[in-house]
Amino acid sequence: MTGQHIRTIAFVLLTGVLSVVIITVLLLFGVAPRAVVMPGFLIKSWGEGLGMHLPNRVGVVSTVVLLWAAIIAIRFAIARIARGKGLPQV
Repeated sequence: MTGQHIRTIAFVLLTGVLSVVIITVLLLFGVAPRAVVMPGFLIKSWGEGLGMHLPNRVGVVSTVVLLWAAIIAIRFAIARIARGKGLPQV
């Protein structure tokens, strides 16, 4: 593996920790818990609409995963712009 691969793997792993830290800081500074985990509870309610009974932790974990994916997407978009390729046209 090259150094670039190792940096990318480390970034992806550390982004998961960053997602949890962001959620913790939001809760610590008084943001309503329902507002913080709203994306996850939307996914949870979608699953319940399909007839599955999902525990609350599904909402919390899916919020972390969505935040994790958003941070990674932003990072890769910034790297692509920095390389001069720009964002893909839709």
